[in-house]
Amino acid sequence: MKGWTGAGTAPGGDRRRRGPGADRGWRALGGARGRRWAVDVGIAAAAGTITAYRIAVVAVLPGDRTPDLWAYALGTAMAVALLARRRWPAAVLAVVGGLFLLYHVSRYPGGAPAAPVWVALYSVAVARRRRLGLLLAGLFVLLDAHGRTMVAGVEPLDATLDSSTVVFVATLLLGETVRGRRIRLALLTAERDDAARRQVVEERIRIARELHDVTAHTLAVVGVQAGVAAEVLDDDPAQARAALEAVRRASREALTELRAAVGVLRDGTRADGPEPPVPGLDRLPALAATTGAVLRQDGTPRPLSGAVEATAYRIVQEAVANAVRHADAGRIEVRLGYRPDGLDLTVCDDGRGPGGPPGNGLRGMAERAAGLGGWLRTGPADGGGFQVRGWLPG
Repeated sequence: MKGWTGAGTAPGGDRRRRGPGADRGWRALGGARGRRWAVDVGIAAAAGTITAYRIAVVAVLPGDRTPDLWAYALGTAMAVALLARRRWPAAVLAVVGGLFLLYHVSRYPGGAPAAPVWVALYSVAVARRRRLGLLLAGLFVLLDAHGRTMVAGVEPLDATLDSSTVVFVATLLLGETVRGRRIRLALLTAERDDAARRQVVEERIRIARELHDVTAHTLAVVGVQAGVAAEVLDDDPAQARAALEAVRRASREALTELRAAVGVLRDGTRADGPEPPVPGLDRLPALAATTGAVLRQDGTPRPLSGAVEATAYRIVQEAVANAVRHADAGRIEVRLGYRPDGLDLTVCDDGRGPGGPPGNGLRGMAERAAGLGGWLRTGPADGGGFQVRGWLPG
C-alpha cells in the first residue's frame, strides 16, 4: 500500500483544504480547551490537597473514627470528580455530595472534606443549565444539616451548626453572583456587536444611496447635454463644446465621489486624496443648468446645517434625475421654501411619472428625509406629471 487515498484520509489533507485561517481557529479552540483543562486540574489538585490536610489535622472527638486510608480515599475521590464539573456539574455535585455524606456516615471527624463540596456547589450555581443542580444543592444542604443535628443531638437552628450551612449557602451565592456578572458581560458584548453590525449595515445603505444618486444624476446630465451637443454640433459648435464640457465636468465630479465611496467599501477609509466636499444647496443652480430644470425659491434663504443641505441636495438630485431619465419630462421645476422651522422641497415635472412600484431612488429619498426627522411624499401632480414634496427640519 503506497499511501493514504480517499477524501479526508491523507495526513495533512484537511489542513490543506481548510487553509491557514481554519488552522488558526482550531489552534485557538484547542488552546482555550487546554487552558480550561489546566485550570480544572489545578482546582481539583488544590481541593484534594486541602482535603488531605484537613483530614490529617482534624481533631478526633470521642466517638469519632480515626481517619484511615478509606477516609483519604473518599476525599481523593471527591477531588478527582471535580475534573468533570464543567460538563456535568449536577452529576459531579451528586457524586461529591454522596461521598461527603458517606464520609460522615462512616463516623469520621466532620467537616474535613468540605473543599470539594464548595467547588461543586459553586460549579452548579454558575452553570448555564442548573435547575437539576440547584435542586440537588438544596437537597444536599438539607441532608447535611439534618445529619449534623442527628449526630450532635441539637436543634436545626443551633449556633454550632451555622458555620457549615452558611458556608455552603455562601458558596452558592458566590456562584450566582459570578454567573450574573457573566450574563451581564455577555449581554453587553452582544449589544456592542449588534451596534457594530447595525453601523456596518447603515454605512452600506448610505454608500448604496450615494452610489445610486451619483450615477443616476451623472447619467441624467450626460444624457441631456449629449443630446444638446448632438443637436447643435453643426449650427452652434460653441454651444456643443459647452455641453460637452458640462458632460466632462459631471463625469469628473462623479468619479471623485465614486472613488471616495469605493474607498470606504474597500478598507473602511476614504480613498487617497482630498475628501470631496459635502454637496449643499449652493450646487443646485449648476444642477438645474445642466439638466434644464427651473429653480425657484420662497422665503429668505439662510444657511442650514450640513446634514440638511446635503439631504436636500440629494433628494432634488434624485428627483430631477428620475424626471430626466424615466418621465420623459419637458419641464422640471424645483422649488425651495425656507420656513422658520425647516425647508420645504418640491420637484414637479410634466412627464408621465414612474411606470411601476417605487424603486430604490424613491425609497432612498424617503429614508434620507425620515433620517433627519422630516417626511417625503411622491405621487401624481395636479394637472398631470409627477411631484416630489418633502420637508426637512432645520
